[in-house]
Amino acid sequence: MKEIRDILRAFDEAQNIGKQTALATVVHVEGSSYRRPGARMLIEDDGQLTGAISGGCLEGDALRKALLVMTEKRSRLVTYDTMDDDDAKFGVGLGCNGIIQVLIEPIDIANPNNPIQYLKAVNEKRQKGVLITLFSLQDRKDPQYGTCLLVKEDGSLIDHTPVLKDVLLADANDALINQTTSFKNYISDNHNLTAFIEVIKPPVAVIIIGAGNDVMPVVDMADILGWEATVVDGRANYAKKERFVSACQVLVAKPEQALDQIDIDEQTVFLLMTHNYNYDMAMLRQLLQKNVAYIGMLGPKKKRERMLNELREEGLNFTDQQLSVLHSPVGLDIGAETSEEIALSILSEIRALFAGKDVQSLRTLKEVIHPRSATIIEEVKLSPKS
Repeated sequence: MKEIRDILRAFDEAQNIGKQTALATVVHVEGSSYRRPGARMLIEDDGQLTGAISGGCLEGDALRKALLVMTEKRSRLVTYDTMDDDDAKFGVGLGCNGIIQVLIEPIDIANPNNPIQYLKAVNEKRQKGVLITLFSLQDRKDPQYGTCLLVKEDGSLIDHTPVLKDVLLADANDALINQTTSFKNYISDNHNLTAFIEVIKPPVAVIIIGAGNDVMPVVDMADILGWEATVVDGRANYAKKERFVSACQVLVAKPEQALDQIDIDEQTVFLLMTHNYNYDMAMLRQLLQKNVAYIGMLGPKKKRERMLNELREEGLNFTDQQLSVLHSPVGLDIGAETSEEIALSILSEIRALFAGKDVQSLRTLKEVIHPRSATIIEEVKLSPKS
């Protein structure tokens, strides 16, 4: 989503000064590649690029192709075969061992259904959506219809599909239900077209409970990733907007009032970082009863177990499923020491969670985070002359 937002900002700036633009999208990959389907890049007529479709190897050639697309005002599908050593002759020797299909579409601002309008609609609300890009792999001389249909979970629809409308709409709705990106080839007497059916989710929303100095690197890194950060603290002298990046929302609230000001969806995660036992406890009590994807809490296992025991004594018994979202100690086991390294550890764990990756989290360690042997004081007996 960050790439889409960067492209939208760059497009608005380019439009204000009358530049021509084109949108390049990776629509399919066979084998290995640096970027995967859904990677996008805005190309301006003066060579300015926003986003990326590779590690930097394809961009130059894509720029040349995009200038032709802007002139012809016709979309073009470009194939980069990095399995072929001859590609090195053209300056496209990636060593990625893959075949990358890139669709380049001209942006006609007079056309209300240009690709940028679809991206703007994707970005409007924190909702999942399915975006369909239609192209012809079999005959590049056939029309490359490009970005043509968007369905969002609130039922809103943008559509200018010239062919296969009912079929594409049905497949988009299925993808929205299953939350699975896919590719389909539609073959009939009249058509041989491929669809990139892309599920796009809103950015991760990180709700950080606590506004101490160690929260700042978390907010900064989340901003770099394009995630939406909110800082909540009951201390007004800590919860100040000027202490954090401009994109961060800052709330001053008691724990009992905090969640009333926060919308929770499938992409929302919570971090308990107040270093205040009672505040963290009050938040944990509420969050374990919510449908939350992830709760990360600073502190050792003893803190976690003490809190859970106290909650049980209050009569609150949580299922294994409810407790599975609690990551404490929070973060990946990367040997983090500084606040910046701890922030990296935490955000990496969150990223791995949403990517479905099995990684070594601190909460699964059987030993303590910091081996006690590392702080043993060795006794050295000196001779009387020393």
